[in-house]
Amino acid sequence: MNIALLAHDNRKKLMQNFCIAYRGILSKNSLYATGTTGRLIEEVTNLTIHKFLAGHLGGEQQIGAEIEANSIDLVIFLRDPLTPKSHEADPNNIFRLCDIHNIPLATNLASAELLIKSLDRGDLEWREIYK
Repeated sequence: MNIALLAHDNRKKLMQNFCIAYRGILSKNSLYATGTTGRLIEEVTNLTIHKFLAGHLGGEQQIGAEIEANSIDLVIFLRDPLTPKSHEADPNNIFRLCDIHNIPLATNLASAELLIKSLDRGDLEWREIYK
């Protein structure tokens, strides 16, 4: 499965900890991330991640294009709804694309854990058929 990992600035440490905790499951999949998030995850997990540009430099649009091409099977976007930064791109485009293309999306730690455990159980195998 192809998993996209994105995180707002205030959630990057949380994303690192999430990836450390679920490294075993993540290592069995292809990982994609915006540039800064991907680099930070690689530093603490040694996972191989295909890194796009930083989110505010077009990385979110690059991941959006992968979603439109049906190349992403799961999106984990740990967002910070309380303290948006002016340089952070609007995540609504990613959310809309996930809805249009029927891509499972987690926007907080609770839903991310549910999806990653579902992935490990094989509950997302329907994505292979859907492609």
